[in-house]
Amino acid sequence: MTIVSELNDLAWWQKTIAYEVYPKSFLDTAGKGTGTLAGITQKLDYLQKLGVGALWITPCYKSPMVDNGYDVADYYHIDPSFGTMADMDELIARGRERGIRVVMDLVFNHTSEECAWFVESCSSRENDKADWYIWRDAKPDGSAPTNWRSIFGGSAWEWCEERQQFYLHTFAKQQPDLNWENPEVRKALFDIANFWVGKGVGGFRIDAITYIKKPSVFEDGDVDGADGLSAVHAATANTPGILDFLHEFKAAVRDGHDIFMVGEANGVDASELDQWVGERGVFDMLFEFSHTLIPMHKSEIWCRKVDWTLTDLKRVLVASQEATAKNGWYPAFWENHDQPRSTVNYFQCDGSLAKKAKVLGTVLLTTRGTPFLFQGEELGYGNAPWRSIDEFDDLSTRNQYEFALGEGFDEAGALAACVRYSRDNARTPMQWDASEHAGFSVGEPWLPVHDDYEACNVAAQEANADSPLAWYRRLASLRAEHPVLVAGDWNELMTDDEQVFAFERRLGDARAVTLANFSNKQAAYDPALVKGLKPITQTTLGELQPLESVVFV
Repeated sequence: MTIVSELNDLAWWQKTIAYEVYPKSFLDTAGKGTGTLAGITQKLDYLQKLGVGALWITPCYKSPMVDNGYDVADYYHIDPSFGTMADMDELIARGRERGIRVVMDLVFNHTSEECAWFVESCSSRENDKADWYIWRDAKPDGSAPTNWRSIFGGSAWEWCEERQQFYLHTFAKQQPDLNWENPEVRKALFDIANFWVGKGVGGFRIDAITYIKKPSVFEDGDVDGADGLSAVHAATANTPGILDFLHEFKAAVRDGHDIFMVGEANGVDASELDQWVGERGVFDMLFEFSHTLIPMHKSEIWCRKVDWTLTDLKRVLVASQEATAKNGWYPAFWENHDQPRSTVNYFQCDGSLAKKAKVLGTVLLTTRGTPFLFQGEELGYGNAPWRSIDEFDDLSTRNQYEFALGEGFDEAGALAACVRYSRDNARTPMQWDASEHAGFSVGEPWLPVHDDYEACNVAAQEANADSPLAWYRRLASLRAEHPVLVAGDWNELMTDDEQVFAFERRLGDARAVTLANFSNKQAAYDPALVKGLKPITQTTLGELQPLESVVFV
């Protein structure tokens, strides 16, 4: 089989770069301090220069914004804070002109408490939507049905006075879980997805999908915190039978359309990926979070930080690559709207944020799979310098702070955990230039702009050939020029090395090697690994400088 045919066998979404936009923080064209859809349209040329072909937009549906749009009140309308449906239609059309397809975020585990479905479900136990959510009676003593802790903290159950019952919320109490056991609920959700397919979107990212199937029996779990509660994740994630629901979803929405679906699947192990993606699976790609949780050893409790090594990180990344090597496709990512900045999360050494960003970008854009960039990642942001818990907007951050205090941490220790892991680190406004508010808005931004915006911004990096942005653009061009970096097989090199992450790509006679030094010390490698190849930048053969990354083709 020729290299050309290997490429032709891939779908469009396997050959492109995806970019996630958090619209509230991308660009404000209304002067109100929050981003707009028109702002995204205005920056499509910027995204095109990064090689972006899939533009994932986090929820912009009508919402009370308790969880910044992940609490949807109406899936068929755009929230006025972002603009109008006409603005969305314009974004989809202008994106298509540039080869960029909009990818919508589907929040189907839960809705907002203000969703008309939930309002009706709350009203009585006999109405048409009485069984559209997860309702349970109290225990004999009047307490919640189980001791489950929501992912955002506190009990996962909330009392409804009208029905005299509790409803389940895996996340915030304003985000009641839908009952996927009800076929009417599934049909309503599938209809929503097909509405957006009709609008011309290129695919979907499906939020929190591993929680949609609940166990047949609700029981207390083992207490794992000073609050006396048990993690809801352990009780409900990936319940047997979930794949039956998702195969139905795939048949109703994905099949027969030139789109892709990528699921957010916290808790799915690499060994299970063949059931979730590929010919046997339900999604085209799956975000699994083994590598993001390495600093917490799969715990979502931020204050329980543990030590880790580069080989720990490499092990989980390699497992995901191997699991999708012959079946399925890998969505490669370091950052998203729920993670701290990668320049902080994946290094245990000091050093330039710009160099760290280049190391991560080199791995991301030369590995096998579709690279997913998050806004600002290409500029090498660090975490914001939060000084007080009062500066955070994120609901889960505040709950993590209170949990840490309950675990015996003092205020400084609780704050330190939030500073490192808060989702707000990824949500500060995009830094376009050195003007006031970083060119994001003429109004007061909803979150403070990072302190470093005068030096770290798009305009400054476009003028600097050695900037992270310039490096990401070069890597994007490299992918386009060398099919081996898109369609080639993937194989790890230097497996046990605690400084260097190294791998090769092979396609026919073509070969490429990536070497990335994750340490702030010089690292050595065997020159035989790159024999016959040329580096794309000047480098010393056999040696990597601190935080140096090199691609040989």
